[in-house]
Amino acid sequence: MFYHVKELQFKARVSRPDVRFARLLLEQFGGGNGELKAAMQYFVQAFGCRNPYPEKYDMLMDIATEELGHLEIVGATIQMLLAGVNGDLKDAAERFSAPMDKASKEDFIHTGTNPQFFVLTGGGPRLTDSNGVPWMGSYVNANSDLTVDLRSDIAAESRAKIVYEYLMQFTDDPDVLATLNFLMTREVAHFQQFEAALETIKPNFPPGVLQSDPRYSNLYYNTSRGEDARGPWNEGESTGLGEQWQYIDDPLEHVRQTDGLTDLEPEGTERTLSSVKKADRQLSRERSKEVSSATPEANLQWDKRGDEGEWHSTRREKVPVQ
Repeated sequence: MFYHVKELQFKARVSRPDVRFARLLLEQFGGGNGELKAAMQYFVQAFGCRNPYPEKYDMLMDIATEELGHLEIVGATIQMLLAGVNGDLKDAAERFSAPMDKASKEDFIHTGTNPQFFVLTGGGPRLTDSNGVPWMGSYVNANSDLTVDLRSDIAAESRAKIVYEYLMQFTDDPDVLATLNFLMTREVAHFQQFEAALETIKPNFPPGVLQSDPRYSNLYYNTSRGEDARGPWNEGESTGLGEQWQYIDDPLEHVRQTDGLTDLEPEGTERTLSSVKKADRQLSRERSKEVSSATPEANLQWDKRGDEGEWHSTRREKVPVQ
């Protein structure tokens, strides 16, 4: 159950209107890395872990709800940056009697102002990015596997953070900068929360269940010619599986010598095909049991209601029925 409190989480202010920056800020309102994308992504992801992982459901719903509050902050800031536009448009008779001349139209086109503010929204935000591309549900990543979803969320927070960082280069309004700084910093907080949640899942690498084929998991192919670089991504121990990277300097010859990589044995790793199959079966049973045992197949009920007409929220708090 949602309810709205008519106060912003952060005291958003604007020193002066700025129609051009309002257009840029739309990126965090209806863009692919914006607040609505984040809210909907975490909201949708939460449903799949409601029964087997209620603590993750709680976290995802908490952060999704905060992101909706951030969407409100961004929308309110855009509206304040557009102060005066709607009032001018309402003076319709005066404007129609004095149309824009050619020079004014050219100035309007080249200022970077979003024309949708004037001809569609009447001086308010629209659910698009800064170029007018509408928000899309395909921005949302949800795969019903927390080892995948939480990594998507960490990446989402990273992208949102850098967008705010870039936006801060395009305004000198101290009040707007304060709002952007708050929103940027909350992305950092969420990054750490998702990272901590991922670390509670063991094992969490590789993402998903199947543990990957040891014949190919530590091969690095030098597929570009020129000045080559070496580093921990192609030499030494791999970060996730603890295998030794095998540097393949001539990928074409390697493919030919191994009959298209079918005649190949694992090297630089203690993992074997049989040990991986054993691990796959064990983890498959564990993850399947976690979900199946927590999810009844009949007489399902989302909320746990008490015997005295009371219901429990996801945090098991009792709320009296009105």
